[in-house]
Amino acid sequence: MTRGGLKELEKQLWAEAVRRGLLQAELVLVVADGAAWIWNLAGERFKGAREVLDFYHAEHLWTVANTVFGSGTTAAKQWVQPLINQLKEGKGADVIQTLAQALQKIVDRPEDRKTVEVERNYFLTHQSRLDYKAIAEAGYPIGSGAMESTCRQYQCRLKRTGQFWTTAGDEALITLETMWRNQRWRLLFPHANSWDPQRN
Repeated sequence: MTRGGLKELEKQLWAEAVRRGLLQAELVLVVADGAAWIWNLAGERFKGAREVLDFYHAEHLWTVANTVFGSGTTAAKQWVQPLINQLKEGKGADVIQTLAQALQKIVDRPEDRKTVEVERNYFLTHQSRLDYKAIAEAGYPIGSGAMESTCRQYQCRLKRTGQFWTTAGDEALITLETMWRNQRWRLLFPHANSWDPQRN
């Protein structure tokens, strides 16, 4: 975690991955949302890693369902649930085909058509990252919920009412928080009796 920008994050991420055995790993798995910068970083630093689009970003299907059938309608729910099931079964290509068919239902609605095209292209871009069935069967996570939760906890810690940070002060607190969370507190404070995450 850093406020130093992408290059600094990349350096820290690489160092932590090496510390945790990256160079000896038989399999490296990158699970992330659709942000291009993440996949660019993964391609540069973790060549050959298996990549998985966070399953819970399948909410993009809801955007299509609500656009085509009306927001919150029964028809939207009935349309989207089989697609979510298909994704779980590793049938991303079938989902993309269904999205292409959805475009045909809204030929006379240019704005809605544009929305559906964006979402179809999102899945097309990540088609090689949709093999959820194989990833789940291998015992690996298909979602990045743990990381999303950690980011939220950092935000709660650093964005409290009345708090104002300089970049340097923010970075210092982030460093302390990270050392604490990674059970490395004693590296900073060897005289500390114990590490107790409940006292954070």
